[in-house]
Amino acid sequence: FRRAHTLTVLFILTCALGYVTLLEETPQDTAYNTKRGIVASILVFLCFGVTQAKDGPFSRPHPAYWRFWLCVSVVYELFLIFILFQTVQDGRQFLKYIDPHLGVPLPERDYGGNCLIYDPGNATDPFHNIWDKLDGFVPAHFFGWYLKTLMIRDWWMCMIISVMFEFLEYSLEHQLPNFSECWWDHWIMDVILCNGLGIYCGMKTLSWLSLKTYKWQGLWNIPTYKGKMKRIVFQFTPYSWVKFEWKPASSLRRWLAVCGIIFVFLLAELNTFYLKFVLWMPPEHYLVLLRLVFFVNVGGVAMREIYDFMDDPKFHKKLGQQAWLVAAITATEFLIVVKYDPYTLTLSLPFYITQCWILGIILVLTWTAWRFFIRDITLRYKEIRRQKQEHRHEQDKCLSNGDGHSALLEEPHGNRPRERKL
Repeated sequence: FRRAHTLTVLFILTCALGYVTLLEETPQDTAYNTKRGIVASILVFLCFGVTQAKDGPFSRPHPAYWRFWLCVSVVYELFLIFILFQTVQDGRQFLKYIDPHLGVPLPERDYGGNCLIYDPGNATDPFHNIWDKLDGFVPAHFFGWYLKTLMIRDWWMCMIISVMFEFLEYSLEHQLPNFSECWWDHWIMDVILCNGLGIYCGMKTLSWLSLKTYKWQGLWNIPTYKGKMKRIVFQFTPYSWVKFEWKPASSLRRWLAVCGIIFVFLLAELNTFYLKFVLWMPPEHYLVLLRLVFFVNVGGVAMREIYDFMDDPKFHKKLGQQAWLVAAITATEFLIVVKYDPYTLTLSLPFYITQCWILGIILVLTWTAWRFFIRDITLRYKEIRRQKQEHRHEQDKCLSNGDGHSALLEEPHGNRPRERKL
């Protein structure tokens, strides 16, 4: 039935597209016809995927919604592959077919400079430095980290990613001027206010979702209009709730998986800035916003698939399809950045930054070796030694009668010579 329904929808859509093309006279504009043909092909593919693709772990608001984003992931990955195989100039100019205002080099905004919180030299507005930093990216940071918290569902991992990204901005500000910010912009506005407040609100939402009673009832079985409206709103909440317990220190496998998740998250964050730098897209362009909306929808599914694969590998024997696509998209975006501007990426890090990263890597590797190798060997040795001592104590207890005297001393008098011989 599902396959027949899919073929019916595809047939109707194809007939509608063909009917539209037959009614109007085909323009003699090659670029316009190419764009229209590509859009129609994407619509047909999305229609097929929404009805025929494999369901993911989420079922609210509807499984077709998540199948749609899975198909969008495939389309976006194919688009990235196409951009990857173009020359730098052609790839940048190709974006003009999406928006004619693109394909023009744009200057990066430097958020550093004067870092005085209170500027006594400006009598009109001594706090002008703070107001200059309060742009549209402040609420974007807050809502971004609120949604990331809903995806990761762990306070420690969110804070580690937030702080690590600020260290990456410090380390890479010689490559992108956009990373050059004041110290209070890094740690007060970003980490504490925007990111921290977003993580806090996200954790409160997670607490509410974990305590919520998940008892679903049909819409037409609810007698009151208030109950019907409440049921419609709750349709956009999860069908059931799974609390993520990553436990990174429980095993080497989980530790490496958590480190890999943090690495992919940070790489995806960096791709946001580097892509708009190499493709000449302004930060406020709608394509940048659409990419973030895309990652919000596919990232939640990918994180659930990764957690299911880590937590129950016997039932989930393979990593989910959305998780593989997110990893492939992140890697392809990074390859585009490397190809389009290798000079910027190869700018050497300052010596003191290199020393800090080497020290951090050594500390992480040392802790990993101690936690999962040296500590386990030491604990195993102590356990074996304890078992030997208990076994020896049991033997001594068996040879005694409980009052410290040998059982041989209480044997009959005729056995004394054998006792001395023993």
